[in-house]
Amino acid sequence: MVRQKMVTIMLHDLEHPAISEVNRKGFVGSDCSAHAGTDYFGTEILSNDDIAIDGDVIILKDNLERYLYDVYGITFQTID
Repeated sequence: MVRQKMVTIMLHDLEHPAISEVNRKGFVGSDCSAHAGTDYFGTEILSNDDIAIDGDVIILKDNLERYLYDVYGITFQTID
C-alpha cells in the first residue's frame, strides 16, 4: 500500500509576492532609483510625482495647500 502525504496550506499562510519582496528587501522593484528627494515637509518625492517650486523650495503637490497655509497664510474655501 502506498501512503500519500497530504499537505494542507491555510490561506493565512499565503502571502502576496509584493509583500514578501518588501519584507525581504524593504522596497518593491529592482532598485531605489525612483526616489527623487524630499519636499519642504520631508515627504519623499518619487519619480513622476507632481511638485510645485517656490523659489528654491520644492513642495509635493499633495502638500501644496498645507504649504501655502503654513508659509503664506492662504486658506482654501468652498463657496456655498
